[in-house]
Amino acid sequence: MTKKDYCLWAPLDDAIYRQYHDEEWGVPEYDHRALFEKLILDGFQAGLSWRTILYKRDNFRKAFDGFDPEKIARYKPAKIDKLLSDAGIIRSKTKINAAIGNAKSYLDIMEKNPEGFTGFLWKFVDGEPINNKVKNYRDHMVKSPESEAMSKELKMHGFKFCGPVIVYAFMQAVGMVNDHEYACPRWKEVQKLSKPL
Repeated sequence: MTKKDYCLWAPLDDAIYRQYHDEEWGVPEYDHRALFEKLILDGFQAGLSWRTILYKRDNFRKAFDGFDPEKIARYKPAKIDKLLSDAGIIRSKTKINAAIGNAKSYLDIMEKNPEGFTGFLWKFVDGEPINNKVKNYRDHMVKSPESEAMSKELKMHGFKFCGPVIVYAFMQAVGMVNDHEYACPRWKEVQKLSKPL
């Protein structure tokens, strides 16, 4: 494969970013906790690049107890102070507090929604990935009616850092929207990985 065969946003000389493109981005995700982790990480990305978060993702997982929502929801001031002193993550008190609040909101949805967090999120695309035909990544949308609706409902449930642009990036990453460039081999490959809810 040559460089032109892949999405142009993922440079061939960046092994970590390339692997993320080739193995994760756009793959339909149905695991409750994995969806929670990705939404929290996208919230931390606000104002930054995804590459910055990707390179710190393992540090985030360690610092946030593997993104266990039940543990995060119980974080006390001492834990917050510890996170604020951790140079391996994004040390934003606002975003850290948002992650704690989001964990509580996640647990509330898990308790009240029979289909859990997965069903709550995937309903915005009727349980089926939206397959766009993007010729160049610069041409894809930055938000959509679906991301605006998801953002609105997440906020109603108490989530923070979940505006429609952040949510659209999240939807791309977890395969609710397939925005791989049409010529990219992954455009067809990720479609084979979707399953009915």
